[in-house]
Amino acid sequence: MEGLTLAELAALVGGSLDGTASEGHRIFGVNTLLSAGPHEASFLANGKYRDQVEESRAGVILVAHKERVPEHKPVIRVGDPYLAFCHLQRAFHPQPVGKGRHHPSAAVHERAHVEDGVDIGAHAVIEAGARIRCGTIIGAGCVIGRNVVIGEDCLLHAGVQVAHGCQLGDRVIVHSGAVIGSDGFGYAWDGSRHLKIPQTGRVIIHDDVEIGANCCIDRGALGDTVIEQGVKLDNLIQVGHNVHIGAHSIIASQTGISGSTRLGAGCQVGGQVGFAGHLSIAPGCRIAAQSGVMNDLDRGTYGGTPAMPHRAWMRMVAMMQKLPEIVRNMRK
Repeated sequence: MEGLTLAELAALVGGSLDGTASEGHRIFGVNTLLSAGPHEASFLANGKYRDQVEESRAGVILVAHKERVPEHKPVIRVGDPYLAFCHLQRAFHPQPVGKGRHHPSAAVHERAHVEDGVDIGAHAVIEAGARIRCGTIIGAGCVIGRNVVIGEDCLLHAGVQVAHGCQLGDRVIVHSGAVIGSDGFGYAWDGSRHLKIPQTGRVIIHDDVEIGANCCIDRGALGDTVIEQGVKLDNLIQVGHNVHIGAHSIIASQTGISGSTRLGAGCQVGGQVGFAGHLSIAPGCRIAAQSGVMNDLDRGTYGGTPAMPHRAWMRMVAMMQKLPEIVRNMRK
């Protein structure tokens, strides 16, 4: 990339040049405040790093409109520096798209339909009936099962498995080691052993979803497991059979969602949260890390085990810290 002038950068992020910023100065990438050089941009989105602005050698710094910055520093003032940083990173590092390259070691079944412009990496397997649309990249060692449908401009990193019948929309990103469409954890006790229940549903993933490394998303037992548009899953997340995750929800690492639980749109879930099965979580819920969700939740912010309103949880934590002193006083 030939880089962008500061004038072009300001237009890209909807900001205004200030300080010593020169419109024609070129920027070729983004870096941290202390690591950025004269031809790199940086940003200040957290006051914790305000002292680094003076020391920074960055060619331009993205700052909030009201941020006080030394006059000799080149800056672009924006409404949200972190969002502006995101736009710059996306401009300098666009997601790759397929060009129609097939590695000779890839095994593509004669009854698979792979459109022009799909890249297939070394030792990937595409089974019968699979359909993959243009611009998608299938990384090395991926396994795409029977009758799988994958939309346009998707990126499946090395070692992803998509089991039979599952569907991915457009612009879906799946990181290495993820398994989509594994059997749900369904058994019936007959008095002496656990009998496996055949899992005959699918996993349906809508557009613009990103799935982290080593996530496991189980297929439905009868109906489908559904991940709606724009959902972002961190690494190492377990999604049980027939779970439904609403659009634009975001879930941090090591969370487990038991079967048939439904999360509404726009939920934010911290790391290591556990959900019991068959729950209904209202749209917009925010759930703190390591919470245990055992009941339906109305819209709100929650924490603790069992999950409770955040303020009640914080009061409980504060009281628990005082318990040793209370016990000592009771023993006197």
